[in-house]
Amino acid sequence: MSGESTLLATDPSVVSVGAGLFTDALTAQAVPVTPVEFAPPMGDGALDEALVRVLADPRRAQANATAVERVLAVRPQLVDVRPAGEALGMAPGTFYHAGPPITWERASGPLRGALMGAMVFEGVASTPEEAQQVLASGAVALDSCHHHAAVGPMAGVISPSMWVFELVDEASGRRAFCSLNEGLGKVLRYGAYGSEVIERLRWMSAVLGPLLRDAVRAAGAIDIGAIIAQMLQMGDEGHNRNRSGTLMLLRELLPALITSGAPATDLAEAVRFVGGNDHFFLNLVMPAGKLMMDAGRDVPGSTLVVAMARNGTDFGIQVSGTGDTWFTGPAQTPEGLFLGAYGPDDANPDIGDSAITETCGIGGMAMATAPAIVRFVGGDVAFALATSRSMYEITLAENPAFQLPVLDFRGAPTGIDVARVVRTGILPQINTGMAGKVAGTGQVGAGLVNPPQECFAQALLALAEAAPKLPEG
Repeated sequence: MSGESTLLATDPSVVSVGAGLFTDALTAQAVPVTPVEFAPPMGDGALDEALVRVLADPRRAQANATAVERVLAVRPQLVDVRPAGEALGMAPGTFYHAGPPITWERASGPLRGALMGAMVFEGVASTPEEAQQVLASGAVALDSCHHHAAVGPMAGVISPSMWVFELVDEASGRRAFCSLNEGLGKVLRYGAYGSEVIERLRWMSAVLGPLLRDAVRAAGAIDIGAIIAQMLQMGDEGHNRNRSGTLMLLRELLPALITSGAPATDLAEAVRFVGGNDHFFLNLVMPAGKLMMDAGRDVPGSTLVVAMARNGTDFGIQVSGTGDTWFTGPAQTPEGLFLGAYGPDDANPDIGDSAITETCGIGGMAMATAPAIVRFVGGDVAFALATSRSMYEITLAENPAFQLPVLDFRGAPTGIDVARVVRTGILPQINTGMAGKVAGTGQVGAGLVNPPQECFAQALLALAEAAPKLPEG
């Protein structure tokens, strides 16, 4: 039989690339078609030259192998819960926030709202209006959480009287910290600062924090990495879905809580609060991710992304081979699902340190393992599967500890590579909450977002500048 007759006698196998019109037309005719995600490379002349230089850097392969090996070797354990002033050495009147450093003048609405609420909570100001005046005067010290081995969700504001989780990697002694999760809706991290927000924070500092401290110290070190590994096999992806992780944590702490001798009413309220807050474990996934990625820092020649963070105005990344330098671009506004009557016009651009989850290979990178997440952030199950598969194109490794059952227990795509992002044009996928852009609003929805290309272009140019010069000729 000739090639032509074979073609006509069998069903076609169609692969589509690029615009969706061709795919849609075939699908409408019941023709099986496999769409392939394609994005053009980011390159212009200077960026193309930089990519060649980075790819030719003789240090790169070994540097990336070293950085990734360090990341995958981390075993994060929860060892304490303490006031931030004590744990982080914060002086009164100091406030840390999510994302790259930023001034009050450029701060987004939710970050401003969270700082105003934190000022009232700390007693530095008696009203939000007074707090706003003090902040505008420049009398308050602001800095990025990432500069202090800490991470904070959404606005990410940490003040001295707030309590933080303390995680350690025993082998290296490295530590990371994160505030306690307040829940959803009108909460400080989403920029709300009403009286109910302040009252909740005071209860968390007076009751919840001490109860968790005593329980963790009584229970001994809790293996957070093991819980993350299990939750990925139970339908959580570690960023916007942490239901099983929260319940597994509660299981670890309940015996010590019950036998602590604390008032039964306080215990019941604390257990009810944690058990009813599906996002509570997020604030342990985040410092676990911070521990992992900090281990991969400062390897000359490495193109590994070690941090992705947003302050509501800027999106910034840090790269192993370029030290503590932030490469920034404008934060993008997520697309997704909204609460109540809120809509796209109410949403602030992307905000929070929680993209550390994607940086360490879970969250939006591992959406395939949590198909139910699409009901919270948008998209569909097919999109979640395709997204996780595409993330392997821009990462350096697979984490054998974080396995995705639906992908035949393949390790999560880990270690975003600046060079691969620029070469392929594929951007990391982040799923995230959305804060109202007006200070005081709180949460307005949840959705999907990508970093701006500028971050990776800037990082590649810096890596090329630091690379050994290519021989002439």
